[in-house]
Amino acid sequence: MRAFAELLDRLILTSSRTGKLAALKAYISSTEDPARGYALAALVGDLKFPTAKASLARELAQARVDPLLFRLSYDYVGDLAETVSLIWPAKRGANRAPDITEVVQALRDAKKGQASALVENWLDALEPAGRYALIKLVTGGLRIGAGARLAKLALADWAGREVSELEEIWHGLTPPYLDLFAWLEGRGDKPAYDSSTAFRPVMLAHPLEARDKETLNPADFAAEWKWDGVRVQIVAGAAGARLYSRAGEDMSAAFPDIVAACAFTGVVDGELLIARGDGGVG
Repeated sequence: MRAFAELLDRLILTSSRTGKLAALKAYISSTEDPARGYALAALVGDLKFPTAKASLARELAQARVDPLLFRLSYDYVGDLAETVSLIWPAKRGANRAPDITEVVQALRDAKKGQASALVENWLDALEPAGRYALIKLVTGGLRIGAGARLAKLALADWAGREVSELEEIWHGLTPPYLDLFAWLEGRGDKPAYDSSTAFRPVMLAHPLEARDKETLNPADFAAEWKWDGVRVQIVAGAAGARLYSRAGEDMSAAFPDIVAACAFTGVVDGELLIARGDGGVG
């Protein structure tokens, strides 16, 4: 977990986008498979551990330290992972610190009730920075200023590819993305994917420049209100439908009614809004 913890530290403490991209590319180039794939999956939100509840770290900490002390500390610090990593009273004689591959594979294979003991033993074996990284990894709540889009941009830049090439195949990949890295490093073919429900890079709005006014005819365009909703893309076809965010994250599970109503073939890119009963937009 040391390398992953150091990556999180650099991403948190680096304010510039260029610096974050450099930190991600350095980690990708210096880390072997499958560890770098699991780290990337954590950053883009592709890691899920059904047997590890989001409240797991809190429950373990409250069982190890005075509950009132924990609540006061959490209120002061404001971040669960940071609070637990600092207040955790490790036991002597703990096993060696785990690496990210060991953690991911053990939690992925853990049965109900086993995750708690695994995480507790790892917390005992890790230093505060490693505990922080472990909790962020397990709970999925990274929030470190480097989301899915930035991670994909770093990967594309590292490999000398366009990010659109990665986005169109991303949803057919599974962590730790061994076939993806093999392709990017010239060791394998491009991963196959189902293009019928693949994300398409969106066209974002940009201001007109002075020279544009000389070549554009206003009669060829239409204007609408700038609706304050959620930018989404719906891709539907014979294989079903998916709903994506502007960054290419699959949001289908959050809007099952919309996905179920998409009985067409094509791509719709627009703003997701809530309609009022009178037909207006709320």
